[in-house]
Amino acid sequence: MTAETTTHDASRRAPADHEILASVAGRWSARAIDPERAVDHSLLLRVFEAARWAPSSGNAQPWRYLVFDETVPAARQTARDLLKRGNSWARAAPVLLLSVVRTTWPDSDDPNRVALHDVGAASMALCLQAVALGLVAHQMGGFDVEGASTAFGLPEHHDPVAMIALGHPGDPDALPERLRERESKARERHALSELARLGDFDGPGFAH
Repeated sequence: MTAETTTHDASRRAPADHEILASVAGRWSARAIDPERAVDHSLLLRVFEAARWAPSSGNAQPWRYLVFDETVPAARQTARDLLKRGNSWARAAPVLLLSVVRTTWPDSDDPNRVALHDVGAASMALCLQAVALGLVAHQMGGFDVEGASTAFGLPEHHDPVAMIALGHPGDPDALPERLRERESKARERHALSELARLGDFDGPGFAH
């Protein structure tokens, strides 16, 4: 298997109505992650390189990623402890990431209205690169935000955004029953006609 060959279950690919990139169709928020298989440093460098080249307003690049892996076990345990109960499954992931956003412009400290948009773009690039490398990347909002800000020394004008569980695909049967069901549930999205509207917000759906 080459580094670019995904090991994801092909049955979980997005049932897209129109042709899309393989990494987009293959990206989904899996919870089954192998707890025993570390993520090679070279793979982490590649997912961060993808995030580095994401677009941002004024090229401000308002994102940072804190990395918690086996090289910093105490910090990783702290990150695991900050996860809320519904995301307790992610404590087994070999790598946790914390995306952080700078909420102000670097040259003026005025609020950056699109900073969260930009960090979202960087994280999507990171996730798509992870898929291309055969990894699982699952973003989560369910963690102690204030606790993370304090525990990891975030400076002024910087906020935690999402925790990301990263690792190699694992065995869905190892998940608790309620999560096994969600792992195999059919993937759904709003119709394209709801997503894209022609002319104005109440315009006709842009779908042909």
